[in-house]
Amino acid sequence: MGAGALVFIGFMGAGKSTAASTAAQRLGGEAIDTDALLEAELRTEIGAYFDRHGETAFREHEERVALETLARAGERDAVALGGGALSSARVRAALASHVTVFVEVAAEVAWQRVSLTGADRPLARDREAFIALHGARQEVYERAAKAFLMQGANLIWALEHLLALRDGRWAASARLVLAASASGSYPVWFGSGLLAGGLRHAEPDRERFLVSDETVGRLYGDRISPVAAKLLITPGEQHKTLAQAEAVWRWLVAAGATRASTVVALGGGVVGDLAGFCAATYQRGIPVWQVPTTLVAQVDSALGGKTGVDLPEAKNYVGAYHQPALVLVDPAVLETLPPVEVAAGFAEVLKTALIAGGELWSHVRHDRPLDELVLLRCIRTKLGVVAADERDSGVRQVLNLGHTVGHAIEAATGYARYRHGEAVGLGLLAALRLSGADALRSEVLSLLGAHQLPTVLEGVETDIVVAATRHDKKRTADRVPFVLLADPGHPEPGREVTDDDLRAAVAELGA
Repeated sequence: MGAGALVFIGFMGAGKSTAASTAAQRLGGEAIDTDALLEAELRTEIGAYFDRHGETAFREHEERVALETLARAGERDAVALGGGALSSARVRAALASHVTVFVEVAAEVAWQRVSLTGADRPLARDREAFIALHGARQEVYERAAKAFLMQGANLIWALEHLLALRDGRWAASARLVLAASASGSYPVWFGSGLLAGGLRHAEPDRERFLVSDETVGRLYGDRISPVAAKLLITPGEQHKTLAQAEAVWRWLVAAGATRASTVVALGGGVVGDLAGFCAATYQRGIPVWQVPTTLVAQVDSALGGKTGVDLPEAKNYVGAYHQPALVLVDPAVLETLPPVEVAAGFAEVLKTALIAGGELWSHVRHDRPLDELVLLRCIRTKLGVVAADERDSGVRQVLNLGHTVGHAIEAATGYARYRHGEAVGLGLLAALRLSGADALRSEVLSLLGAHQLPTVLEGVETDIVVAATRHDKKRTADRVPFVLLADPGHPEPGREVTDDDLRAAVAELGA
């Protein structure tokens, strides 16, 4: 890419000025705030100029100041760009020689911050209009960004990875999501072709122990180099067991893994969950790098730090929270994924879109192609939820939409009849019926059918599935909390449902 400035973009109240100031101080350069430059040039506050001369006149000044700033900003500088500056195509083009960092902020958080400052912002005088503008601007920020600074991510830590991106240490296609959680931050490297370059830029001196399955290992195992040792397991959910975990632990011992080693999980959800759990528990915890190769894993299971194995009675019943030290998502590997696996992954994309609402739901409900922007939105949706609640004590439970019944179906059928995504698709239908969202359920039913996903439950009795829900790991005392959803973007965790309603919703799947 070549050296350039770090340019922080995003909505009002995101914290761009603070980020630019912090970055410039660490880099030894200048912090440049284009809004401050504008006010100095106009000799009045932005709100006053807006009211007197109108938005068109203001945007002309804003564009010129932004272009002049981007033309002179150097590699030690950090720029905070005005929230509306990206409405100019010329400004968007000028960003190409810099590293553009989208500072993410939720609409309600932005409104609270802007309201507290007391500053007169012309586009922040009406809450509803403010929220609508936040949504309208997201895509232009997303398309311009090379990096995404998630809410809560530590900028001092993030600078190391931002400079690696700026200095071309990763492929030109690389984009970076800087994830945050209560137990730590980590980089998610994203881009087609990234796996072809291996992980040579990620802590090259650290000894790596590769865990993959026999199928993925043959296709991509040689791309994770160098490795101290490699273990290939048998594919399939039925092999995500304590016995298999013991085999991995003993292999790590025999291969000489220490607390200075890293486990690299190359594969789908089974490999990621199993290898992550083994890393979490080996010598009381060593780092894991997640390299997901299925759609389910890329948009869901490789992110957020949930690891574990299944018991015959219930899915993921033995596990640990263990955030990855790094995630590498290469959408190009999905080209070698069998169509049935891509379809199964679509169910997790659909679940995420239902939770997120907005543009992501609009894209998915119209069955548009699952391009890189959609995958990035799914990744950032999940990471945003995890940042707010790492350990499922509250809002993170929304990610289980469709999973209570879905996991029960998997357990009741011995983890052999349905792929995880297929079971989740059926679980979504049950959850939407329990939510009373009949029209939305019909829409989801059509989408599942269009992707050749099962919409009828076969091979298991209703009562067996209902009984299996009682082993759900979120159960507290005598109740199993469900995630319900009446409208996209408004999931409701912790809801109780009656036995009769649950039985009817599951029975309908088999009708």
